[in-house]
Parts: sequence; C-alpha cells; structure tokens
Amino acid sequence: MGLKNIPLKKIFEFAAAIVIIAAVFGSGFVMGQRTYPLEPTTFFGLLDIGKGQPENVDFGQFWQIWASIKANYVDRGKLDSQNMVYGAISGLVNSLGDPYSAFLKPQQAKIFTEDVQGWFGGVGIEIGQRQGVLTVISPLEGTPAQRAGLKPGDKILKIDKTETRNLTTDEAVLLIRGPAGTEVVLNIWREDWPEPKDFKIIRENIIIPVIEWKMVGENVAHVRIFSFTGQTDDRFRQAAGEILNSSARALVLDLRNNPGGYLDQAVKLAGWFLEPGEVVLMEDDGSNGPKDDCDDCRAYKDANARLADFPAVILINNGSASASEILAGALRDQLGIKLVGEKTFGKGSVQTMENFRDGSSLKITVAKWLTPKGQSITEEGLEPDVAVKLTDEDAKAGRDPQLDKAIEMVQKSVL
Repeated sequence: MGLKNIPLKKIFEFAAAIVIIAAVFGSGFVMGQRTYPLEPTTFFGLLDIGKGQPENVDFGQFWQIWASIKANYVDRGKLDSQNMVYGAISGLVNSLGDPYSAFLKPQQAKIFTEDVQGWFGGVGIEIGQRQGVLTVISPLEGTPAQRAGLKPGDKILKIDKTETRNLTTDEAVLLIRGPAGTEVVLNIWREDWPEPKDFKIIRENIIIPVIEWKMVGENVAHVRIFSFTGQTDDRFRQAAGEILNSSARALVLDLRNNPGGYLDQAVKLAGWFLEPGEVVLMEDDGSNGPKDDCDDCRAYKDANARLADFPAVILINNGSASASEILAGALRDQLGIKLVGEKTFGKGSVQTMENFRDGSSLKITVAKWLTPKGQSITEEGLEPDVAVKLTDEDAKAGRDPQLDKAIEMVQKSVL
C-alpha cells in the first residue's frame, strides 16, 4: 500500500455525500485538521444541491428504505443506528469496486494504525485481493506465518470456518488478528497443489522488522528492507552511514517480501541514489494524465545521492509490492540498476487516509503510479531483468540462488 497525505480539495467532492449522511445522525467528523460542524437543517437539505449534494442524486430512496427497516424489520429493537450508518457508508465505498479503498470502522482504523506503527497481534502476513481472491502478498520475516510456511501468492479460502469469498481485505484482517497465544486456522490453496490445506497458526505479538544489513563476501553489502513504516528512513540513514564507513564497494538491495507502506519513505530512500529533483515516480490522479510534478514524485531537496556510485542490484519477488515497486522501478529506470528474482505483486496505486472524530477512517485510492519512464505497475508488476526462481527445495536446504546471482553480478562491477 502506498500511503500519503494529500490536500483536502482532492477528495472533497467524493466525501460530500458521506458528510451529509454522517451529519444527519449527529456525528460530526474531521478531515485532516478541519472539523465540519453540524447544521440543524441538514436533514431537510438532503435534496438541496447547495448543501453539498451532487447534482442528480436523490437520497429519497435511502430514507424510504431506512424508514421501512425501522418500522418492519423483525428484530427492530436490536437495530443500531450507528452501525446502519457505517453499513451505508461502507456500501458507498465498496461500490467503487476498488479493493484498496475502504471505510474503516473505529476498530478497523485502530488496526490499520497499529500496522503503520510497526506492531500488532496476529500471524504476520500482508494480504490483499488478487482477481477477487484473498491472497498472501508476503509473510513478514520471523513471524508465525513465515515459520508455518505461508508464501507470497497463497490463496486464503477460509479463516477458521469463515469463507473469504465475500470478505473485504479489512474484514479478513479482523478475523486473522487476535491476542497472542490464540490459534487461527487458514485454509490455503497454492497453485501447484491438488487441493487446499489447513495451516494452524498460533498468534504472537508481531513487531514489523524494518532494515538489516550485513557484509556478504569481501566488498558487498546486503541490505534487506522489510517494510516502509514511519521508521524506515531513519533506520536506512543509520545503515547507509555504517555502509559508507565499511569496506563495502557494492550493494544488493533486497526488497523481497516487502509489502510496501508509506510512499514518502520510498521517495526518501530513492534520494540516497538520486539527485534532488530527479523523478522517482509519475502519478495519474484521473484528471490530466500522468505527471511528475506532485509532492512525492521527485527526490526531495535533501536527497544526497551518496550511494549512486555503488554498483547495485535489486532483489524482487511476488511479495514485493507498492512502495517496494516504486523504489525498484525508479532505480531501474533512472540508474539502470538490474532487478533480479521474480515478478513483483503489481500494486500500482496510492491511497490516502482521512480520519473522523469517532475514530473511523476513509482509505481511498487517489492516484495510480507509474515508473519514471511511464510503465504502469497495476496488476502487471515489474518483471526482473534476470529471472531466478527460489524453490521450496532451495529454502529447505538453506540455499538462496537469487542472492547468489545478485552478488555475482555486482562483484563483476566492482573496480
């Protein structure tokens, strides 16, 4: 997921209908830092375009159905008006048909915040929708999911006894998460299996790793970036300083099984290889086509390019997604750095979060991104320049032919 903050005006028109529905039931909310006060006449202004309603949209049927439910539903004494509002808003967002846009109830929004802070209780997998099927993007390093043997591309058919075919990604996350020490059963289908298998996994308190590096051979630094959290830039700055003061003369940048995260963190890391103002990505917000003049499209003014002269290779696989693909695509297009491994996941969109006063949030896709040379990643992914498979047999034997190939390639470039 590539996340960023954008000016309020970019999503205001879409949010107008949500403003009306939420306000009429007595809950103001906050978008960014702006609070929208309630208007006592909102209920009577639902058909008044001057109140913010889009033209040619009639909420009359909504209120007819609301009234019918309240009057006729057999368990109407158990109805929760707030949950009904949440359901209506969720339906509005789901109508977009975009797996990465979602309305998050307070509990779901809390879980999302835990993700980007770098800790949560669960099994340690990043999941998403691939052609309408709940799919493992990547297991996180050192987590119960990785130890259980889950792999990028695995299809999750059931969570305990709940089928996933009609679940949103956020609903699935709620089922998979849970207190440390409890068990969850994931029914998994893998492409080369004749039938699905159950994985019984004990949840743990998950701390998302960020970066680690070590010397491999005499002069190659192997840098693994596990995720793009709010800590990634600081941690990479520390690692880069250590590498520059070491005997390293070449880099292997390992983005395998990195599911992404904050867009600005990927842009900041690109600045260690690119000069200020160089294009990192192009964005298409649906208005005037792809452009490279957005806030996060170019390396920031504090970019230093201190690693630009290091021969480098980037490792990728189908667990590399979003911000990982942004960084890999930028360095390949701008510097000719080779990509080694397997095709990436193909998550080529950017979301922003808007938080409301009751703790709920709107996560909405605001742009699609392309590499500096204009290649779209959505559903396609980045193809490696040098394709190398990592088989189950390799993993069991402790072999890593992808890393071996990357080391071989960069060592040939060291003077």
